[in-house]
Amino acid sequence: MSPNDVLITLTEAASQPIIRFCYNRSRNVFNILSSSQGKQVRSKPPTIVSSVANASDFVDLCSLFGYYAEEHVVQTGDGYLLGLHRLGWKKGEEGLRVNTGRGSILKPVVYMHHGLLMNSEVWVCLTEKERCLPFMLVEKGYDVWLGNNRGNKYSKKSTRSSPTSTAFWDFSMDQFAFHDIPDSIEYILTTTSQPSLSYIGFSQGTAQAFATLSIHPNLNDKLDVFIALAPAMSPAGLHNGIVDALIKASPDVLFLAFGRRIILSSATMWQAILYPPIFVRLIDMCLRFLFNWTSKNISAHQKLAAYPHLYSFTSTKSVVHWFQIIRNKCFQMYDDDTQAPLSLGASERYYKVAKFPTRNIKTPIVLVYGGSDSLVDIDVMLRELPKHTVAKEIPHFEHLDFLWADHVDSLVFPQVFDALVAYAGRDHHQQKYLTDGRDVDGDVGSRYLAFSGDESSSPMRGEVSDGEARADGSIKSRGASTELVHHTSPAKLPSRRELTTPASPSPMRIKAEQNHDGVQGAKKRWSGSWMKGDGRLGRSGSTSSSRSTDSLAKFGQEGISIGASKATVGWISNSTLAEMDQKQSSNRRKEWKDNATRARQLSSRDSDMEHCEL
Repeated sequence: MSPNDVLITLTEAASQPIIRFCYNRSRNVFNILSSSQGKQVRSKPPTIVSSVANASDFVDLCSLFGYYAEEHVVQTGDGYLLGLHRLGWKKGEEGLRVNTGRGSILKPVVYMHHGLLMNSEVWVCLTEKERCLPFMLVEKGYDVWLGNNRGNKYSKKSTRSSPTSTAFWDFSMDQFAFHDIPDSIEYILTTTSQPSLSYIGFSQGTAQAFATLSIHPNLNDKLDVFIALAPAMSPAGLHNGIVDALIKASPDVLFLAFGRRIILSSATMWQAILYPPIFVRLIDMCLRFLFNWTSKNISAHQKLAAYPHLYSFTSTKSVVHWFQIIRNKCFQMYDDDTQAPLSLGASERYYKVAKFPTRNIKTPIVLVYGGSDSLVDIDVMLRELPKHTVAKEIPHFEHLDFLWADHVDSLVFPQVFDALVAYAGRDHHQQKYLTDGRDVDGDVGSRYLAFSGDESSSPMRGEVSDGEARADGSIKSRGASTELVHHTSPAKLPSRRELTTPASPSPMRIKAEQNHDGVQGAKKRWSGSWMKGDGRLGRSGSTSSSRSTDSLAKFGQEGISIGASKATVGWISNSTLAEMDQKQSSNRRKEWKDNATRARQLSSRDSDMEHCEL
């Protein structure tokens, strides 16, 4: 029996009176040793701190701030049942249908995933709504989903084995990548009827995405952007030299210390018997000892609220996997045939563990990392990622600061929002979408615009029309004939070191300039041209001019202003558009080329066409 198993037995045997006795004694000791000023502060604790700390689950945490959360369960291919949480409604929207097909509100989907030894609660256990990223995404019009790894608080069940068996805990990051992440994403896309989503990961949640995207090429088309907060791929090791050397010499030593099931299961016992300020200090000491993190950017009240939600169950094998990665300095799959460092079998000449081919990732990647995070070596990471990766440093930030720091809302959130707008190609303020053939005000939209007009006139005449999208690429409109013309080639991405709005390779560049909820100059990337022509947009008179190939449109409550005309935005469901893309034929593309030729001929005429760059 391992020491960890002994602690599990003691924890289960300890009755409530014994736990209460230990808790009271630790509180008395802490009060004796603490200062008088500290006693005064603790005598009037903020209500929200104790409420967050004592919240029983994810749903209760969200209800503290007035948000309604749904609970879902997805079954993986190997039989594990994973808990998913959904935040799809702003306050007051609880009775509305979101992403449930025709007649419902369409919202772009964001999927968020936690780190090692955590669950989805870490995203929402903050003391202020404004510093909670999921809540702010909901307010910006996103349908937010939060995942959980197998084995943690919300995913401790399987159809094939019991959590009390060793077989249940026989998993590492390989299983997260082959099953948990892709199966969760497929479930979300199926439930919301959306063709793609945006992924936001923290710590190991980023490593799981790196691994998943590298071994599932088709999944890259289903992610608009991957935003990695405090990214983890191949850490240098632990701060304490003795522990680091011991673990690197033989990662399997963790099996001797913790057994082959749950790692650090005794954490729940210490949390139960220790007075919260003592428990907080114990966690801070461990983080300083192992990783040299000072946790100075997180307030004492935030620690008291969040640390009770920090730990969740995982397998010892998943932690051993990380130490294999650290030891070999390679983001690799789990090594089932671990050899001693000097053994003949360890030589790469005879045996080599498969690496996750992360350079094959096609999804746009945005790394947001801390300048004081000992687990991140950004130069090593960038060498193992595709060239289109963008990296943004937050000076003086440590690992956990990306969840709970005092200024996370002003330093980290803007990077996330800008990346979502720039790479996902959407901004959701003051726009409209189609519902049963009617324009309805909302905060969501789609990537495509449908222009109606007369083909015999200039390529710019007409208005954006509402109507019903058809699978052959046309739009059934109440007015004139309408066609959807679009191009979906990938955009050129910005430099690896600076997070900027990427430029589009298309002749037509659209930048949505808005001022809504304090957000100014939000830029939108559109990889396409939406005209029967070469991308020129404007209002023509008798003749045309070719002074510019760029066009300007302004998004607002009244829709899009194109030259001297006014138009409304017609939003089309993404699932319909995906079907349209698949059924476009070569004859259709030939028709577009003919339209482009006709447009260039018309544009050679002289005209006072108005041009503006959007």
